Amino acid sequence: MTWPRLVIITGLSGAGKTQALRCLEDLGFFCVDNLPPTLIPTFTELCARAAVPIKKIALVVDVRGGELFEKVFEVLSRFDREAIPYEIVFLEASDEVLVRRFKETRRPHPLGGDLLSAIREERKRLEELRGRAHKIIDTSNLSVSQLKEQLANLFGDVEALRRFRITLMSFGYKYGIPLDADLLMDVRFLPNPHYVPRLKNLTGEDPEVKEYVFASPVTGEFIARFTSLVEFLIPLYIKEGKAMLTIAVGCTGGKHRSVVIVNRLAEILRSKDYQVTVRHRDVNRDSA
Repeated sequence: MTWPRLVIITGLSGAGKTQALRCLEDLGFFCVDNLPPTLIPTFTELCARAAVPIKKIALVVDVRGGELFEKVFEVLSRFDREAIPYEIVFLEASDEVLVRRFKETRRPHPLGGDLLSAIREERKRLEELRGRAHKIIDTSNLSVSQLKEQLANLFGDVEALRRFRITLMSFGYKYGIPLDADLLMDVRFLPNPHYVPRLKNLTGEDPEVKEYVFASPVTGEFIARFTSLVEFLIPLYIKEGKAMLTIAVGCTGGKHRSVVIVNRLAEILRSKDYQVTVRHRDVNRDSA
């Protein structure tokens, strides 16, 4: 019997599980929300034995299941013993973002009571499951379209996934480190355009800023060494079965230096025929 591709979506309430499920449905997955974990093996087998077998299924499993949710670990252990393949995608966000989202939607938290306490309790209950996740996505700074893009890269057409995909992200340390990065690089040692009056209000997308950053010999040497490291690591990640790599490059405000470096690294990797997506997380923030 050929098992369907099984994706289990879980994570914190308000982190975007519903949007993720809709995205996977658009990608051709048969989707079920809030399925009791004890029914997952039976449901998976029914899909595999259907007259027209269902090849891709996605399930949301979370604390809404109450006491039944705790059975998820028994199910996963059974799948491991019987070599039934599955993938876990864990969605999370910062406490601040989750509180804001709940207040905007005016929906109660599944655990009830004080909102912030409920979020922290849920985070604690999901800690073990998070540790078993194959992919963790922090949606704190993601739009719905950006979340869909990440999921499409992960679970789109199998043929399209055979080529390694790289996401390069610039960010500002003052706004927090992106939690979904696989590699993190700090470029705050490079000359800072923020202290040059004519460059302060520009961004790393502007030629004048790029020219200023690359005027330092250190920048060129850093790019060469960093690119060499990335190219050394990519084949090793591919060998381990990774389909995606997220590299985050940070400076103070995410507006100048990190943007320049990410754009240059993207040019180099694309010239070597890698599939590269660029995200400038904080480039449009008011502060430099």
